[in-house]
Amino acid sequence: MIRVNVHEAKTHLSHYLEEVEHGETILLCKRNHPVAEVRPIAVKPSVPRPIGLAKKVFQVPASFFEELPEETVALFRGEAA
Repeated sequence: MIRVNVHEAKTHLSHYLEEVEHGETILLCKRNHPVAEVRPIAVKPSVPRPIGLAKKVFQVPASFFEELPEETVALFRGEAA
């Protein structure tokens, strides 16, 4: 993590943005007191995730589609059982 005062960050912003692009985190300080953190954002995958990754590995049991017991439904409503 790079710690830098605001004035220094403004003066060399392009340099620090390059560091962030390479995965570095910048801690921005005002008079040596941390006030903000600049870090890279998560990159979205360029290829959509394929459907059916667990096909033939996992099967949903028939009991999954049965009605829930009334006590469980009451808990979802926030009611005491």
